[in-house]
Amino acid sequence: MSRTLVIGDIHGGFKALQQIFERAEVSHDDKLIFLGDYVDGWSESSQVIQFLIELSEKQDCIFIKGNHDAWTEDWLDTGNGPDVWLLNGGKSTVESYNNYSHEDKRIHFEFIQQMKNYHIDEQNRLFIHAGYSSMHGPEKEVYDSNYRWDRTLWETAVAMDKKLEKNSELYPKRLLLYNEIFIGHTPTLYIGLKTPAHKANIWNMDTGAAFTGALSIMDIDTQEFWQSDPLPSLYPNEKGRNH
Repeated sequence: MSRTLVIGDIHGGFKALQQIFERAEVSHDDKLIFLGDYVDGWSESSQVIQFLIELSEKQDCIFIKGNHDAWTEDWLDTGNGPDVWLLNGGKSTVESYNNYSHEDKRIHFEFIQQMKNYHIDEQNRLFIHAGYSSMHGPEKEVYDSNYRWDRTLWETAVAMDKKLEKNSELYPKRLLLYNEIFIGHTPTLYIGLKTPAHKANIWNMDTGAAFTGALSIMDIDTQEFWQSDPLPSLYPNEKGRNH
């Protein structure tokens, strides 16, 4: 039976991506939803993108664009990147493209360019990299960058009173728009968790693969999840974004 699997932030950890595919026994029948930040961190960012391009040709995949992907998209297009990007994993991404031709870089640029800001499925479940600030949902967001940068949606879910009922006047209106929301961007390590975190109706799938955590994949219908080994153990001679 086919599953819908959601995957958290990869950050250049191709070995971890291979591990979770093996551990979850991903088959061609499964639908895959990637929440963004494929690059910037460990040394195999270009390999991750190449793998995803090839995967998309034989599998039902949805690719959400993360903030790091947007930075890499600009660099692949112009050859320039801001210092804040280079200092936050961008340098490793640039180095991973050292042996790529201009034509191959262009293919990767076009792949990232076509990624989605968010996806809403038939069960009214939202998949977005970071969040949104509009009370009316991402469709009404004034700044596109919020799709990739917002932390207030997750922070609201983490901070709210767990006893609050959905029919309460105090229940955050943004959270009532969707049955479930799946995000990445803000590592669960920040709240002391190494596994996918469930707060209110939000699932946070960023389990800190850029840092000391693992990469995670989850069946969105059963909530069963699988994880890679912690990324530093897969790349023992690298720092990732641990600096």
